[in-house]
Amino acid sequence: MDHNSKIVIPGGAGLVGQNTVTDLINQGYKNLVVLDKHKKNVEILKSMHPDITVVCVDLADEGDWEKYFEGAEIVVQLQAQIGASSLEPFIRNNINSTKNIIKVIKKYNIPYTVHFSSSVVESVADDWYTNTKKEQEKLMTDSGVKCVILRPTLMFGWFDRKHLGWLSRFMQKTPVFPIPGSGRYMRQPLYAGDMSNIVISCMHSQITGTYNISGLEKIDYIDIIRTIKKSIKSKSVILKIPYSLFYFLLYVYAFFDKNPPFTTQQLAALVAHDEFEVIDWPNIFGVTPTPFAEAIDKTFNDPKYSKIVLEF
Repeated sequence: MDHNSKIVIPGGAGLVGQNTVTDLINQGYKNLVVLDKHKKNVEILKSMHPDITVVCVDLADEGDWEKYFEGAEIVVQLQAQIGASSLEPFIRNNINSTKNIIKVIKKYNIPYTVHFSSSVVESVADDWYTNTKKEQEKLMTDSGVKCVILRPTLMFGWFDRKHLGWLSRFMQKTPVFPIPGSGRYMRQPLYAGDMSNIVISCMHSQITGTYNISGLEKIDYIDIIRTIKKSIKSKSVILKIPYSLFYFLLYVYAFFDKNPPFTTQQLAALVAHDEFEVIDWPNIFGVTPTPFAEAIDKTFNDPKYSKIVLEF
């Protein structure tokens, strides 16, 4: 692999994709093709990186987008449905799209794939996201495609339209920030900048196997919120409210927003008390981890990228 190698990135207009594309370009890679169905986020990516190929297309449907894979040396498979109020988007974007991409990888004999799974495949949670990500990963492991499977935990970083990015924007708009229950729900957040460096490392080494990529620092949800509050200098008051009330408010909100930023299923996953394996990924992939507080500061205070917000 060299700086002219063709790299195709399905789902590359989301959080991880935008970070990875930015880091690849900053390291001199030029021949990048991003395929993503989210029109607004595709336009944001195009505006930042006008010299690469960015195509707005739904990978769950077969079509002439397959031609963009011809001659590729690397596929970085990122497309995924994280949240929705019905099962159908999860099936389309986690299952159907993956079947289509596997078929195209085989058609063009693409040598290597970096596949993004999720830590939730080892979670106790039982929801649409968890179950379809498990099925998606099995499709890859059974496909015979040469690949590495990465299972990151909750990610945050530049361009974060959900998760911590949404929480920070909500905190800036409201005088009171609600926390479900005690807020003592241990998380292992992973900085997207570190994750993109892991992806680039995989491209070079072409390592295979399955790796659980967890944040190295175990932090309670309420302390994550406090760190964000300090970083963005918010005056919002953090208020603990009963879990049942928090659940009810999310349930009602879903009737008014068909693509809510936080769902009852995600709330249940938050309090599921999962603890994910921590491996020595800094040495395995040759990546220096960014301390959580420093990563939060980079995420929300970077002069070039922190103000760029993707759409839900």
